[in-house]
Amino acid sequence: MTITEFGHVTMDGYLQALATRGAFADFFTDDVTLDMIGAGQSARGRAQVEGFIRFAHEQAFDGRPELKSLIVDPDGRRSAIEADFVGRHTAEFLGIPATGRNVRIPYSVHYDLTDGGISALRIYGLTEGLAAALR
Repeated sequence: MTITEFGHVTMDGYLQALATRGAFADFFTDDVTLDMIGAGQSARGRAQVEGFIRFAHEQAFDGRPELKSLIVDPDGRRSAIEADFVGRHTAEFLGIPATGRNVRIPYSVHYDLTDGGISALRIYGLTEGLAAALR
């Protein structure tokens, strides 16, 4: 398997597990990092990053990503997605009590990949978009 193929296999598996609320954290390295760019939020380590993502998708919202595009660099070390976060606001988020509102928020995520899996996620536009939609 080429390194580019490895990147596609990793991302395809991760995105499938994320969409089905499966074991997506299996695709993370132990020291994975997550940064919400522009929102000042971050998480470090497999358990904390998984918890952060599950909170958004399964607790604060009944939500899921709808993938628009996936790009994997030819070197297989970086990847990016464009997606919509689609769901219903079911619990407090950013200090905003549950509204029951349905949301569709465009966002992007940039990933760093290693032989061990996804080592970094940088999420753009999601927190700001959700906050604006709920206010």
